[in-house]
Amino acid sequence: MLVIPALDLRRGRCVRLYQGDPERETVFGDDPVEVARQWEQLGARLLHVVDLDGAFTGHSVNNEAVASIGAALRIPFQLGGGIRSRGAVEKALAAGAFRVILGTLAVEQPQEARVLVDEFGERILVAIDAREGMVAVKGWTEASTIPSFELARRVEQWGVREIIYTDTGRDGTLAGPNLQGLEELLAAVSLRVIVSGGISSREDLSVLKPYAPQVRGVIIGQALYTNRITLQEALDTINS
Repeated sequence: MLVIPALDLRRGRCVRLYQGDPERETVFGDDPVEVARQWEQLGARLLHVVDLDGAFTGHSVNNEAVASIGAALRIPFQLGGGIRSRGAVEKALAAGAFRVILGTLAVEQPQEARVLVDEFGERILVAIDAREGMVAVKGWTEASTIPSFELARRVEQWGVREIIYTDTGRDGTLAGPNLQGLEELLAAVSLRVIVSGGISSREDLSVLKPYAPQVRGVIIGQALYTNRITLQEALDTINS
């Protein structure tokens, strides 16, 4: 199971949002490349990068920062936020992203999303951002009428191999993972899953370990940036 540090970009800076709320922002660094290099040096094997401005506006915004991260890192990173067209996918890959994350597009333009999955294969991930069991879209500002497990089944039929499951109500709260929601999702599909939202401690990581290998990774943000847990502690817990 991978431990994947989160790196959220807003106005060119590294930030964290509480439950995705842009009005509840904490800045953790003015130089995203420096932050990305730090996680690489500390032992991360994969980074999770999100263009928050892109998620809110519907188109990529932090292109310069993303390209700089891509040029600086030796480890891969996956990129999401505002990727809602074929052109956006191509630009993300050209900027160095190893994999590209689709969210809103998979809900609102499923045919286009499916074509991208056919074309780019395993370089496409789908983010399933759940709010009380329903998929949230457009930077989590709107709720859809699609249950999270239903979207997971749909994208599995498209040929998607891996998804990112986030409980938006837990993201940035340090309240621990939503195990009930995760179990419902795992029961519905055979997809590999990366879990995100609420991870705050070694105990939270320990309770996720039995879900491997279907749960392939865990994204950690707030807990790392506030030193609730170090990356080395997280790696030691997962690998013990």
